[in-house]
Amino acid sequence: MRIEGAVALVTGANRGIGRAFARELTGRGAAKVYAAARNADSVDLPGVVPLALDITDPEQVASAARAASDVTLLVNNAGIATYGGLVTGDLADIRREMETNYFGTLAMVRAFAPVLAANGGGALLNVLSVMAWRGLEYANGYGASKAAQWALTNGVRVELAGQGTQVTGLVLASTDTDMMAGFDVPKNRPEDVVRDALDGVAAGRLEVLADADSVGMKAALSLDPAEVYPQSVHA
Repeated sequence: MRIEGAVALVTGANRGIGRAFARELTGRGAAKVYAAARNADSVDLPGVVPLALDITDPEQVASAARAASDVTLLVNNAGIATYGGLVTGDLADIRREMETNYFGTLAMVRAFAPVLAANGGGALLNVLSVMAWRGLEYANGYGASKAAQWALTNGVRVELAGQGTQVTGLVLASTDTDMMAGFDVPKNRPEDVVRDALDGVAAGRLEVLADADSVGMKAALSLDPAEVYPQSVHA
């Protein structure tokens, strides 16, 4: 898909990766960039169209689809992480992660699929996570929601093929955003991730692995679970 001249909508565009997407799209010559956030006043980038949008609110999603009826590229970036476990974590937090990361993304896809079709097919980019592919000691509620979002991405890729919509999944590991601020680990730069992602969309790629961790964890999906989780093997 050609980025120059596209009309894009980015969710969660007031900070982090979403803000980097809105800035890069503007810099690449997108005709218009809707920068969506729950609080539109928090969008501070010049040259974008702020849009109030909570992706868990059906009325706001429907309103966004009406207001942005010229969109040809949808970037589903908005998401949350509460860093809770599945067994002892707060069930309300686990449900909130699923409502945002999975059902919120699905709501956006359902609302904007007809918009993309009407505008020639266009493209849809979902921001995913390596946590979809790996269980850890923490954050497995988030991981489960991102695994569901990965499955969603694969599913709608097939369902939207007939209308000519390209569906690309962006998979990334630790990236320097507010979500990861409390972790002292090597992190991607949002600008680098976004550049690779949009290069992938422009090249027609269906999946972009943003870093070495994503490449390694994707490869590990073919391994026996005993190799990936040796601590879970009991004699």
